[in-house]
Amino acid sequence: MTQMKRNARAPRALKLALAAAALGLLSACTTSFDARVQSFQAMPPITGQTFYVEPSDLRREGSLEFQSYAALVSAELQRKGFQPVQTRDAAALIVRVDFGAGPPTDRLGTRPATSSSSWGWWGHGWQGWGMRPGYWGSFYDPFWGPMNSSEIYSYTTYPAFLHVDIIRQADKAPLFEGRSESNTRVNDLPQHMPKLVTALFTDFPGPPARSKVVRVPTGR
Repeated sequence: MTQMKRNARAPRALKLALAAAALGLLSACTTSFDARVQSFQAMPPITGQTFYVEPSDLRREGSLEFQSYAALVSAELQRKGFQPVQTRDAAALIVRVDFGAGPPTDRLGTRPATSSSSWGWWGHGWQGWGMRPGYWGSFYDPFWGPMNSSEIYSYTTYPAFLHVDIIRQADKAPLFEGRSESNTRVNDLPQHMPKLVTALFTDFPGPPARSKVVRVPTGR
């Protein structure tokens, strides 16, 4: 009778393990983008001030890439209560935007070893066959147990940045200086720029000085 009860509990335990594994996979589907944000500000209260966006490097004026990123910055400022204007002379605030990507950096990391010598079945005959804890057939199942060793591997990261200055046009006084930076394994500045903009304007204008990591959900 005791053996029958144990056998009845086994399928339930398996279902619980599978459910936990499924939840782990679902959580893995939602990743985030981390950006280091540094800013300094002496902004006056927001009262609908007008602004005009221009590149920090005037050689980028008129470029399609700058216009794309400037539109992202402009949209964030409008959400905060500022008003865009079409000409520089009509603006109370001048917003200067700089951006770029640096050279790649090689890094080292560790991960579970994949040596096939640790895999497989064990036992002493048909009635005695069993499985090593954490293994199923001839491959490693991460839901059933950890590996016993790790290996070192190399990978490449690509830095990217966004820098925004806000200047009061009447007296050229600096009101805001902010920079957001990231290091990712994908070299794709247009893909990362919306997240860099979101990170920089999170809790804008913020305290007089700040340096922190902002985590932007990506939904993937």
